[in-house]
Amino acid sequence: MQTDAGLATAMRISITRLARRLRVERLGLGGSEAILSDIQLAALAALERHGAMTPGELAEHEKVQPPSMTRVIAVLEERGLVRRAAHPTDRRQVILTVTQQGRDLVQLVRRRREAWLAQRMQELTPAERATLLAAAPILEKLSQSLRGYAAGRSFQVASVSYRGRPSSVLRIR
Repeated sequence: MQTDAGLATAMRISITRLARRLRVERLGLGGSEAILSDIQLAALAALERHGAMTPGELAEHEKVQPPSMTRVIAVLEERGLVRRAAHPTDRRQVILTVTQQGRDLVQLVRRRREAWLAQRMQELTPAERATLLAAAPILEKLSQSLRGYAAGRSFQVASVSYRGRPSSVLRIR
């Protein structure tokens, strides 16, 4: 039987590799989605999926500090992917919404990644696919947890370029 530490190591390696492969699928065709960093695309996808949010709500949803999200929003707005509007009840706030161009981009990336993943899953046995189906909610629960090492620390996401491609670096303080 594998220890929790051994399981954590195996899962970290597998999840990191899978995330890298999915990222390659996004960058593969070199379209407009390739110029967005991971956090920029994640923020855009969150707005597309959950609807209008304030910048603070979006930062909280994406688990980043508001100043980092401010920079992300500026890029998305500059590229015409999100729109700012006055908050209906609080003049100090703005509401962010996805433009049609932003929605189309998120859906393109989502379709591309899901097609690649569906094709890989066809290579699995029915029992392996059933195991993945059962594990999906557990993995989501893990992805939403901030307990442990980083609990109580502040996060900052920086957009960087690695080998000419946009990427993100998570800084924990």
